[in-house]
Amino acid sequence: MSTNPAPGVKHGYFKKLSRYYLWYTGAFGLFLAALALLEQEGMPRLWIGYLFMFATIALYAIIGVICRTSNVTEYYVAGRRVPAMFNGMATAADWISAASFISLAGGLYLQGFDGLAFIMGWTGGFVLVALLIAPYLRKFAQYTVPDFLAARYGGGAGGRGGPVRALAVSATILVSFTYVVAQIYAVGLIASRFTGVDFSVGIFLGLASILVCSFLGGMRAITWTQVAQYIILLVAFLIPTMWLSVKHADNPIPQVAYGSLLPKLTAREAELARDPREAQVRAEFLRRADGYAARVAALPESWEAGKLDAQRQLAAARARNASLTEVRQAERALTTYPNSVDDARALWLERRDANLERASPPEPHAQPFPGATPEASDARRNNFLAVVFCLMFGTAALPHILMRAYTTPSVHETRVSVFWTLFFILLIYLTIPALAVLAKYDIYTSLVGSDFSSLPTWISYWANVDKANPLISVADINGDGIVQLAEFAIDADVLVLATPEIGGLPYVISGLVAAGGLAAALSTADGLLLAISNALSHDVYYKMVEPGASTQKRVTISKLLLLAVAFIAAYVASQKPADILSLVAAAFSLAGSTLFPVLVLGVFWKRANHIGAITGMVTGFAVCLYYMLRASPGLGGSAAETWFGILPMAAGVFGVPAGLLTVIVVSLLTPRPSRASAGMVDYIRAPEQR
Repeated sequence: MSTNPAPGVKHGYFKKLSRYYLWYTGAFGLFLAALALLEQEGMPRLWIGYLFMFATIALYAIIGVICRTSNVTEYYVAGRRVPAMFNGMATAADWISAASFISLAGGLYLQGFDGLAFIMGWTGGFVLVALLIAPYLRKFAQYTVPDFLAARYGGGAGGRGGPVRALAVSATILVSFTYVVAQIYAVGLIASRFTGVDFSVGIFLGLASILVCSFLGGMRAITWTQVAQYIILLVAFLIPTMWLSVKHADNPIPQVAYGSLLPKLTAREAELARDPREAQVRAEFLRRADGYAARVAALPESWEAGKLDAQRQLAAARARNASLTEVRQAERALTTYPNSVDDARALWLERRDANLERASPPEPHAQPFPGATPEASDARRNNFLAVVFCLMFGTAALPHILMRAYTTPSVHETRVSVFWTLFFILLIYLTIPALAVLAKYDIYTSLVGSDFSSLPTWISYWANVDKANPLISVADINGDGIVQLAEFAIDADVLVLATPEIGGLPYVISGLVAAGGLAAALSTADGLLLAISNALSHDVYYKMVEPGASTQKRVTISKLLLLAVAFIAAYVASQKPADILSLVAAAFSLAGSTLFPVLVLGVFWKRANHIGAITGMVTGFAVCLYYMLRASPGLGGSAAETWFGILPMAAGVFGVPAGLLTVIVVSLLTPRPSRASAGMVDYIRAPEQR
């Protein structure tokens, strides 16, 4: 007998939810209008930032309190009664992380055509989710991804799949933790900009909001919070983009308007590439790069000479009673000087590469795979395809996304839910390339060529958010008093947050965009933390340590573990380990390499057994991690050690095939899986009786 709710009950529940969220959307619109009026009346910008941040965080906290639960099914899978459209909206919010909302448009601004790899890979991954994995997980009807893999492959003591479960839990924790660090980093970035608090303090302020939702209500609270967050981030992304679209193309539909703007941008790029003043600035950056290269070549003598020079400069400044500013600069130069020859080599190589990058002429935004030689162009094309591959297969294996397949009332609703997820994601993803072009055109035509004496205020705002590593920098390199493109640098993580100010919009829109970025980061962080805590409490504690634990104890353990993981992730994020896109790309490569082969073969190939699954997961993970360590300078490797020139962020292009091949070969060389395993495959693939 089906346990699904009757159609009339489901329809009534859907109508009630629709009514609630329509009221919520209307109230949010009134809140925006009220803040716009208050800004017109002279309310300080800082207060607008505070109101946006704390009003939205309070809203998510209220939903978390209302939806608190200790019921296992409600806590783990929201009672399996989330309608397809709302599950699609919640999954889209879960998916549109800080990397998508904050960094992706900035990546497209800096990389041009190459940045489309992220759009294509992340969107295409949901096609794989819909076709290959999500409906079958829902038919299985348990709680977590390790649950499915343990039941499918068996093995271990009593055939309960303990080794497979342990490996799947480890992969879930590693992938989700890497990903959640990026989200919490983004929370700190937004909070520090719009409330003026220190970056580390901003991280823990955002953490409070995350914990109220996920700690009290688990998947139930997270689901309804994510629907509310999606509405905010959609409005926050569309309004400034539409504004810029009207400003530059007289068309409120940015997805259409930016096509007419691309030829103008291309013409402006060509003009700047020919400008002799731009060439002068680029020559200066090249000279600086050569200087750092010479210092590296002269090590260790250059390090010793540099340290002595810094000491002499400080002593001379003090001896002649120089100004306090000059003395402080000399002190800072000495204290920040590399502590060892190895530190000097790493720092000077990094600065050499940064100056070489700024010495290069601007690449045409719309040109696919530009390169000085056919070989260089081919290398960029290969990396583009490799990144698309990794992001697609990584998406299809992310535990916090696949968990949402368990929350719908039926297999059919899960399939429909993935359609709605793609629809809601595309509303954002089709707008991101437009925003990158519109913002780039604005900067290239409004900022470049202006006087340094009349720089807009948003440059100083963002330059002071992180003084150690400025998010925006402008310096008059050639001393002509005019801003050249080569003299301007912007971090990918700040473009979207600064877009309203770049376009000259009211500050209330800046607050709205910050609220949208915060919603994107918090919604994904909630899902990731729950995936980690559920894997630890359900798959490790309940399934492997204490199978007789009560439901109340299981939920309590999950909440405590969630709290611990959240604080560890916040601490790691406060150390600023890498930029957001790099962290996220690493998570996707690891997820695809470790989990995708065993998930898809577990559904579609009965011959796959537990020995094949174990060796496949270990091999895929090991190959992926080895390549990252080998080819990533940030992890102690070298860019010269790449295979076929593939970037370390695309390590999954080697890990996924290695994992697939290992599962297949080892399964064929070892005994067949049990009859129960084959029967489970038949069950999950049988059409649902509706």
